[in-house]
Amino acid sequence: MSKPVLCLVILALGMAAYLLATLRARRLSGGKLATLHSRLSYYGAYAALSAVVPTLALVVGWSIAEPVFLKSAVHSLLPADLLGRPKSELAMIDSAIGTVAQGLRLAPAADLAKALADKAPLTELFGAQGIAMGAEPEPYQIAVAQQLNRWTDLSRWSLTLAALALALLGGVFALLSIRPTLRARNSVERVMLAGLMAASTVAILTTVGIIASMLFETIHFFQLVPAKDYFLSLVWDPRFSAAGATGGSTAGQFGLIPLLWGTAYISLVALVVAVPVGLMAALYLSEYASSGLRTVVKPALELLAGIPTIVYGLFALISFGPTLRDLGASIGVPVSASSVLTAGIVMGIMLIPFVSSLSDDVINAVPQTLREGSLGLGATRSETIKLVVLPAALPGVIGAVLLAASRAIGETMIVVLAAGIAANITANPLQPVTTMTVKIVSQLTGDLEFNSPQTLVAFALGLTLFCITLVLNIYALSVVRRFREHYE
Repeated sequence: MSKPVLCLVILALGMAAYLLATLRARRLSGGKLATLHSRLSYYGAYAALSAVVPTLALVVGWSIAEPVFLKSAVHSLLPADLLGRPKSELAMIDSAIGTVAQGLRLAPAADLAKALADKAPLTELFGAQGIAMGAEPEPYQIAVAQQLNRWTDLSRWSLTLAALALALLGGVFALLSIRPTLRARNSVERVMLAGLMAASTVAILTTVGIIASMLFETIHFFQLVPAKDYFLSLVWDPRFSAAGATGGSTAGQFGLIPLLWGTAYISLVALVVAVPVGLMAALYLSEYASSGLRTVVKPALELLAGIPTIVYGLFALISFGPTLRDLGASIGVPVSASSVLTAGIVMGIMLIPFVSSLSDDVINAVPQTLREGSLGLGATRSETIKLVVLPAALPGVIGAVLLAASRAIGETMIVVLAAGIAANITANPLQPVTTMTVKIVSQLTGDLEFNSPQTLVAFALGLTLFCITLVLNIYALSVVRRFREHYE
């Protein structure tokens, strides 16, 4: 039984345990539910959790351990002369054996038996099943793949039997444990609390893992390239200067400043576009628009947030950039199709619903009594907005702008397609520049070795970008928190 089907069966057993537990609790109460310690739903949840949680833990643990044991078993069957090869070659052998095993499993039994008996090529037989192989598998690969399939089937059936037995035992134990004095609610709440703590731990450990992975590779990068050359250099040219140079010297120049300038410049243009438009849209929707118009316009505006960023990038590359270039040519101004202006404007359009939605929530949070007091003193609606609503909502609006700025700084696909790849320090918005995210993408693609400075610099850029956005997010959240504390 496959793991998805097994999980569905386990959930079905959990539902059955839930129903049986509620029926048993009702019967034991003699129709007087007040004699039960907990509600019927808690008794059902107690039985369902007893049947499902340990079983799913078994499935997850088995799924993690199974590949390790199968890989070890496969290596024990390999010829002795292959075990001493580098890890990269062993990985390729493991991949080839896995492909052969998949082909053997999918191929019709009669055709497979005939091909093996006649020693016919298996690549054609596998190809008919959608399994592409570059070369005919070796005899040892076929033998190991056959054994791997047998072990996989054995593991799958063993897991199925063990999981079903554990689910049944857990459900039966829970049903037998049900009695009017059972503190089912306490047990269920402890399990839910443990689940919430586990979810929080996973989120924290994921963040720690991301930071640690970037930090270790960044330290490795700074062991190869001096930190002052990274932070103070004005040139970005990550190439080997002298092929065959001795002493591990590289001719690459990894100056952060051109990339930092391009990132800040494009983000600034994006905010210049997004903040006024988004803020004005938020003011109109919250202060002037009727409720019917608001219910139509607000979702329509927020549809922009659901468009994938790659679509914005393609729009900038195919339509908006060439349009700006042709418009500049018509008035005699040289404009590059990939430029600060192209990327900034398109990114600003993407950020409009972000700024508008957050600002609208902040403006609506301003107490209505402030508006009524201002209007009661004779102020017009525009004066009330300018002198009362906006000052009251200003901390939240600033927080929204800073969050939008961190979103702009971390944007990748739009600037990859619309900003160019030239690391320039220029104040001309009609010229191309590049950003840190673009170079992270470009440095991690290609045939360079992973331990080369040209690849490791991507982690240094990622850590730098992480620190910048972290500072902006912390400051924005602190501003929003102060605002909420003031009005809640």
